[in-house]
Amino acid sequence: MDKAYNPAAVEGKIYELWEQGGYFTPKIDKKKKPFTVLLPPPNANADLHLGHAMYVVEDIMIRYHRMKGDPTLWLPGADHAGFETQYVYEKQLAKEGKSRFDFDRETLYKMIWDFVQANRGNMENQLRRLGFSLDWSRNIFTLDPKIIAIVHQTFKKLYDDGLVYRAAGLVNYCTRDGTSFSDLEVVHVEQTDPLYYMKYGPFVLATVRPETKFGDTAVAVNPKDKRYKEWIGKEITVEGLLGPFKVKVVGDAAIDPTFGTGVAKVTPAHDFTDFDIGKRHNLPMKQVISFDGRLTDLAGHYKGMKVKAARELIAKDLEAKGLLDHVDPTYTHTVATCYKCGNVLEPLPLAQWHVKVKPLTDKAKQAIKQKKIAFIPKRFEKIVTMWLTNFHDWNISRQIVWGIRIPAWQCKDCSAWTVTRGEMPRSCVTCGKSNLVQDTDNFDTWFSSGQWPAATLKTTKPGDFDYFYPTSVMETAYDILAVWVCRMIMLGLYATGEVPFRTVYFHGLVRDSKGQKMSKSKGNVINPLKMADQYGADALRFSLVFGTAAGNDQSVSEDKIRGMRNFANKLWNIGRFINLSIQKNIPFYDDAMHKKLTIAHDKRIISELNMLVAGVTKNMEGYRYSDAAKKIYDFAWHRLADVHLEKNKERFAAGDTQALAVLRHVFFMILKLLHPFMPFVTEELYQKMPGWDGTPLIVSRWPKT
Repeated sequence: MDKAYNPAAVEGKIYELWEQGGYFTPKIDKKKKPFTVLLPPPNANADLHLGHAMYVVEDIMIRYHRMKGDPTLWLPGADHAGFETQYVYEKQLAKEGKSRFDFDRETLYKMIWDFVQANRGNMENQLRRLGFSLDWSRNIFTLDPKIIAIVHQTFKKLYDDGLVYRAAGLVNYCTRDGTSFSDLEVVHVEQTDPLYYMKYGPFVLATVRPETKFGDTAVAVNPKDKRYKEWIGKEITVEGLLGPFKVKVVGDAAIDPTFGTGVAKVTPAHDFTDFDIGKRHNLPMKQVISFDGRLTDLAGHYKGMKVKAARELIAKDLEAKGLLDHVDPTYTHTVATCYKCGNVLEPLPLAQWHVKVKPLTDKAKQAIKQKKIAFIPKRFEKIVTMWLTNFHDWNISRQIVWGIRIPAWQCKDCSAWTVTRGEMPRSCVTCGKSNLVQDTDNFDTWFSSGQWPAATLKTTKPGDFDYFYPTSVMETAYDILAVWVCRMIMLGLYATGEVPFRTVYFHGLVRDSKGQKMSKSKGNVINPLKMADQYGADALRFSLVFGTAAGNDQSVSEDKIRGMRNFANKLWNIGRFINLSIQKNIPFYDDAMHKKLTIAHDKRIISELNMLVAGVTKNMEGYRYSDAAKKIYDFAWHRLADVHLEKNKERFAAGDTQALAVLRHVFFMILKLLHPFMPFVTEELYQKMPGWDGTPLIVSRWPKT
């Protein structure tokens, strides 16, 4: 053995040994219950970040169950990440002085496809670099034709069952990125803006958006507000920047009498509350902001101006015309922003496909109540149930090119929609004519990834779905609980009649040493691949588990990773000592030798080892991986190295057969217990121990007391 452990010289060849040996691929045995985990598919186009390194939790589960002898499947995949990927690609086009609008749909799609395929291999090799024992023979992509077919099939079934509908309404629209978002994708940000008190006929009313005045179709007051009760139902004349206009005064309970003056202008085309008021009072809609974020023809000479610039100019013009009563410059409120670019989202009227969620959420909540799914930590069960209770209908249309196109065609003669399983319809289902045009929108990425458990296992290898579904554990970060986990439960139950997984394990977010969120702008990002190259993949893996309970955020520093590198070195030194000490064939420790133990040190270390095995196994069964890691760390360093090795130096130097047999046995057991956490160094040491039987550690049996 080399004097020092060199991860760079070891990790690549060991992973190749595992992969070529077929050890990641399970052998289906109908007599045994399988253990199945699906990798939350990372973006096919992007490098892994430190959050992805938390896949180590799944690898710990997988390696443990593999060593127990369970048919164990960890299925890899890659996500096309619709909007995310198109956003990245458009930024690249911008650097070249180009835009998505320079290309037709098919050309742009092909360009993004080539871009993703060129980068996908990087991400997959990075998963290998971190030691993740994924069954690459089942590797799958969210845009594989078989996956697309299943997504189309689910959409058609939802449509036929009356659970998908197309409706014109307001959507959260990013005018910079050119697409709508569901409510769950909106980031709400508190900010301070001027609150303008405008003269509005006989009233003064407050608004932060004077630029939408051209789309007002009513004035609203609370029907219980005695100040304005006499005005309800009357028509008033308002002096505007484009001349006088008339609107009706309506009474609606949505109006807060304590906000501003208790009078509100109603703009159904540009405010979600106003849209609902408009439906209740049958008000017309006037769209004054277009999908490019500029004012429309209804704004008169303000047409073509961006919203912010128009707001400032309109406020000045209102003041100049004597139509501005006063301004509160310190009004604090919450605005909806795009989670990707940070742009303020515009509520805009757009016809979209929606999923009617209540029938799906009711079944999901029932399954949770019946304990068909366990949550770790348990506190997340209430959080999941809360989200399922409060979901709104789900807008699944996205105005992007990259992704799965919605299989719906509109008839140009009668305007009716025909929905299929993906095939081009020959004629309109309503009028029978063939003048059909397919919807240009794609599905929300979460609609396809929400079907991931069933869709993958139905498209990998024959028999996979029947044997491996429902899966055993879904392991993921808690920050995508609502957008992904809840939807997988909803769609899994709907499509298969069974829950998609038996257990959900949530890990926390990875933060810097000060507990701050990692970001490039802060300069506190830790690159997992760089850390693996510098300290070894095992050190990185162990640092992400050690001292971190399920569901809790953790602070990670290079110092912590370096400390775990030192632990790997300690193990190497112990192994090297054993290798140098055993110069002849000695018997293996077994029951017969156990009965003949006479030395107190040997009895004590074996007894403590048995307690360690029992404790770690209990922790592994209970998903308490941090506790298991600490037990192994403390035993290996502080009991074996610091105490047992020191107290028995003379016996080892003298070649005491029993002492060396016990030492080798204890070290073998430590390597087995530690293998799910630190697979590379343990595999290398295991194979270098005198008397190794030739079976790789990855498929050796889990220790028993």
